[in-house]
Amino acid sequence: MAPNTSDPLHCHTRTTVASGLPTTSAVMFVAGAVGNIIALALLELRRRSRKAPSLFRILVTALVVTDLLGTVSVSPVVLASYTWDRSLVAMRGYVCSYFGFSMTLLSLSTLAILCAMALERFLSLGFPYFYERNLDPRCGYVTITLIFLVCAVFCALPFVGLGSYVQYCPGTWCFLDMSSSVPSGEVYTGLYATFTLVMITVTLGCNVSVICFLAKMHRRQKAHRSAAFSRRSMTEEMEHLLPLVFITVTFVVCSVPLLLRVYINFMGWREERHAADLWALRMLSFNSIIDPWVFITFSPSVLKFISRKLRRRRSPPAGGEAPAGRPLELQDQADPGRA
Repeated sequence: MAPNTSDPLHCHTRTTVASGLPTTSAVMFVAGAVGNIIALALLELRRRSRKAPSLFRILVTALVVTDLLGTVSVSPVVLASYTWDRSLVAMRGYVCSYFGFSMTLLSLSTLAILCAMALERFLSLGFPYFYERNLDPRCGYVTITLIFLVCAVFCALPFVGLGSYVQYCPGTWCFLDMSSSVPSGEVYTGLYATFTLVMITVTLGCNVSVICFLAKMHRRQKAHRSAAFSRRSMTEEMEHLLPLVFITVTFVVCSVPLLLRVYINFMGWREERHAADLWALRMLSFNSIIDPWVFITFSPSVLKFISRKLRRRRSPPAGGEAPAGRPLELQDQADPGRA
């Protein structure tokens, strides 16, 4: 009689891969690695063009590096599992724990860095005097260090008996036990879900506030059209806000399914649904793949390129073009009576 793959004990202890092909995991690995490497290259080019890195740029770099670590730390394990047709618990005693620790650590760290980025923008626009007096690039390095230390300590708690990491079908994934009936496991699962929900709420709240601040800036800009500095400042803020908002939306979409699974199990509905758990875990892993491509798409250089293309399409026909080597704006200024 074939084993029941919906049996939770079978999924936690099986020694072979139940189903699937390594193709999907290989594509995810390549897309994530290439995207993050390109994003890091763009960040390095931006760094060289400026004298000193900004606090926001430091946080963005930390986010990309974290996503890259998330891709290269777990994807090769999944590929090896498919290649050898051996589950994670059958490889070595520590492989499943390593995989679960890495997934939990990097997902929490990513969200914490996103939360720090949203707070940085909120303080920069909402409390500029406090921001200039108290925050500098060194705060970014301290924040990143604290984020990884706190997340690492929290994710190491299963190794001392608070919570546990278990294997999920088809045998290529390990994560914290979302259906634990042990009191310590319930507490750990509840803390994970609560920390995640609080950080998501803070991040969304800060981003909404930043959008409101930018709307006020835009109204002031329209009232004082000669304020070139204000226009430039708003453009720079939009360059920061666009990737932050889209990356935040991506993370929320990718993490909410897992968060719902954790809360459903935590609230007492303990029916094991490993297909739903696997889908939620895969959604979480997509985040580190999508993030760098969102950053690449909304990077300032790409936005400026798109803006130039749009301006050229809206420019007057050949009869309204400026002479060679002379911008149209200067020609208009030289001929104020021109309609």
